[in-house]
Amino acid sequence: MNKVQVDILGLSTSPHTNGAYALILYEVEGKRKLPIIIGGFEAQAIALKLENIKPPRPFTHDLFKAVADTFQLNVTEIVIDELHNETFYAKVVCEMDGESHEIDARPSDAIAIAVRFSAPIFVSEEIMDEAGIREEDEKAEGALPEGEAAKPPELPSTTPSASKTEFSIADLEKRLQEAIDKEDYEEAARLRDEINKGRS
Repeated sequence: MNKVQVDILGLSTSPHTNGAYALILYEVEGKRKLPIIIGGFEAQAIALKLENIKPPRPFTHDLFKAVADTFQLNVTEIVIDELHNETFYAKVVCEMDGESHEIDARPSDAIAIAVRFSAPIFVSEEIMDEAGIREEDEKAEGALPEGEAAKPPELPSTTPSASKTEFSIADLEKRLQEAIDKEDYEEAARLRDEINKGRS
């Protein structure tokens, strides 16, 4: 599996996401970003460690780190390696007594663990190609006026013609660009998924 190393760019949220956050990963040796929608608890667990803030009682991920340290288990890396039905899957790669083990995990939990072990984070090249957002694509013509809500176009109930489908994809891409310009990565992730659905 070809994979690329990524790092955490940041976390963002907006009022219409019901407490969800977008975790933004960026390619260390490239120009792509990967937004992943995660829950508020996991976002807090990641943010606290990034800010070196120690909670009064250990979070679940802190407990995992303490147990791992006690039994000399080391997390060597985490890999986001699958994407099915708009859901990302990850593996926590651990080493104990000279043996390597892969443990299935949600990307949010895997990354919360990775920051506690200072372990590198990787994304498969296939996923980065499919779901990543390229910086060189961040300029688009015909952006929506400031403050206008970015809504996906309404498609007819019958099967659209090829030209209508292309127009719809192009419109979604313009809206995706506006969301990126505003750093609204939750909306960008939603639009990206709409575009991928339209192309499938």
